[in-house]
Amino acid sequence: MNTPAEWSVVVQVIALMIPATLALAAIVSPGRAALASGAALGLVLLFTLGAALTDDNTPAGAGTNLGVSVDALTCVMLLLVSTIGWVIVRYSRTHLHGDPGLSRYLRWLLLTLGAVTALVVTNNLLVLALAWAATSLALHQLLTFYSDRTAALVAAHKKFLVSRCADVCLLACLGLTHATVGSLELDQIAAWAGSHPDLTPSMQVAAVLVVIAVALKSAQLPFHGWLTQVMEAPTPVSALLHAGVVNIGGFVLIRLAPWMAHAEPARLLLVVIGLVSTIVAALIMTTRVSVKVALAWSTCAQMGFMLVQCGLGLWHLALLHLVAHSLYKAHAFLSTGTAVDGWRLRALAKRPSLPSGRRLGVGVLVAAGTSALCVAVIQQLAWAPPGDLSVPVLAILVSLSMIPLLARTTAGIVSTAAIAVRAGGVVLLYVGWHAGAAQLMPSHVESSNALGWLLVGSGLVGLFAVKATLQVRPDGQFARALYPWLFAGLYLDERFTRLTFRVWPPRLNQRPEAPNAIPSLKTMEPQYE
Repeated sequence: MNTPAEWSVVVQVIALMIPATLALAAIVSPGRAALASGAALGLVLLFTLGAALTDDNTPAGAGTNLGVSVDALTCVMLLLVSTIGWVIVRYSRTHLHGDPGLSRYLRWLLLTLGAVTALVVTNNLLVLALAWAATSLALHQLLTFYSDRTAALVAAHKKFLVSRCADVCLLACLGLTHATVGSLELDQIAAWAGSHPDLTPSMQVAAVLVVIAVALKSAQLPFHGWLTQVMEAPTPVSALLHAGVVNIGGFVLIRLAPWMAHAEPARLLLVVIGLVSTIVAALIMTTRVSVKVALAWSTCAQMGFMLVQCGLGLWHLALLHLVAHSLYKAHAFLSTGTAVDGWRLRALAKRPSLPSGRRLGVGVLVAAGTSALCVAVIQQLAWAPPGDLSVPVLAILVSLSMIPLLARTTAGIVSTAAIAVRAGGVVLLYVGWHAGAAQLMPSHVESSNALGWLLVGSGLVGLFAVKATLQVRPDGQFARALYPWLFAGLYLDERFTRLTFRVWPPRLNQRPEAPNAIPSLKTMEPQYE
């Protein structure tokens, strides 16, 4: 290339070819889905190489703006989406081999992946909103792949309603943003927010609308029921949903970080919504027996924690969480077929004894002390910013989360030393990943969020105390009183389901033995597993 601008154009063209390849294959030849997803992955690798060779001083799209964001966030997300998509496509061909609807399934799968990649590469807020809506509509066809399963239709119907409400919020946000900034280009919005740190009321309202839309599409309480009830869909669809599509909300917040960093009310709302979902979903997850249902509740909790990170302004940590959660959930869902073998091995093994209150207390003190010491040493060595509260607070919380597992070992000097060594290792590993993610996400100016930190610290300490009490005294009065409510999911989804049935009843296939019968709401309620 003669100039950096020409090279930038080539990189943007490669980016646009990725969703185009997937969409074209879906329309022309869905049977070659594996080849199309492999070609898309190759284009992503080529785009990443081109983006790395692009001059940092040359803005993306200089000379010719094709509406593509060329930055580290785009590269990371494209690599994640294309890799998981390629694996899921190959898994799907084996999982649904011989199914008469395989071609239809692959078509909608490729269209879903194409919409997600278009969402990732775009530099325009309107295109992002349209691609997000297209992803939801294409995924709806996958969730209702088995159209004779009533539970799948009800869950997809609830998701459809929630997603459309989120789309309305995004459309209102687009209007307010364009009226204030005069552009929907993401880089222009970021530049405007940087020059106007005290956001206008319209932009504050627009930021709150973005948060509401993200919360709705990220299955936050009480709009979570569809996520925990889509298990009637094929397993690869569950993997695609939990490992990719539901994480889009976190990506959108990270993409809008220069704007959201100045929207204090929106960030506080993120903390409240995410913290409540994290605590409640984490407790409910402990009552589930079904592997896939437990993973669904885990996704709800993880998404809540990701929103908390965004609310605290920890954008690089949210990106790290997004990548790790996507890879973990893809593997977890695609390996659920071996759950029976794993259960047999655990049943044959000797079950460890529950930790006593004394042993648990010693473990907490040892882990907290070791973590604090490691953080102090790390900050003295300048491996972490001295004023960054996220390093000491979250590192200690991460190490404390291991105590219920580590404290099961035999009490004594050896076990205490093992807890100290493992807690210190967790802190060092966390700080290392923290520093690596910080290199990918540029820092943004943000106001202090002392109230958010206070809420998060109190909430996570309360969650740890409740789970420790339930584990130490599973037959106690507190556990007997709380367990029925947790097992029922606090009855949140039942109320939301009744509301959706009254507002917009779903169209359900009638049963052959009673063609005129309408299924009652009672039969539509989720069966707890």
